[in-house]
Amino acid sequence: MTKIEEIIAEHGDYLLRVAYLYVGNSETAEDIVQDVFIAFYEKRDQYRGEASLRTYLVKITVNRSHDYLRSWKNKRIMLFEKVKGRSTNHTPERAMLEIAEKQELVDALFTLSINYREVLILYYFQEMTTVEIAKLLKCPESTVRTRLERARKQLENRIIDYEWEELRRESI
Repeated sequence: MTKIEEIIAEHGDYLLRVAYLYVGNSETAEDIVQDVFIAFYEKRDQYRGEASLRTYLVKITVNRSHDYLRSWKNKRIMLFEKVKGRSTNHTPERAMLEIAEKQELVDALFTLSINYREVLILYYFQEMTTVEIAKLLKCPESTVRTRLERARKQLENRIIDYEWEELRRESI
């Protein structure tokens, strides 16, 4: 296996998850990750080893994802194309309820601005620390903490709004 094939095998799935959490579409995420690896291969001499290779590739992936999102400002794409319950202990009713709850969260997440959405994704889905997020986004750690706090509050309010709307519809 060549060096680039080893890098793709080691980091490809992780980068795909990162891109997918930004753009919400598996095909687009695959395209972004492919572009990332092509760009890395073409400019591999520019990697100076100041950060881990994974961090470097994640940074490129986040930047490419931002570029994609900026190019499609008015287009909302669902974060998850399919959400399936894997456990056999769930009843079909419970599985449908879980799908609806996840969909509400996804819908609420996409109503947030990209600044708030990305810190939530990096913190909760990628399990990065606020220090790591600050380095990745090139902003002070206090800004990341503020964005996280505001994003959580906005997300909570939007989920409550969805629940109230659902109750209103049921009572009609």
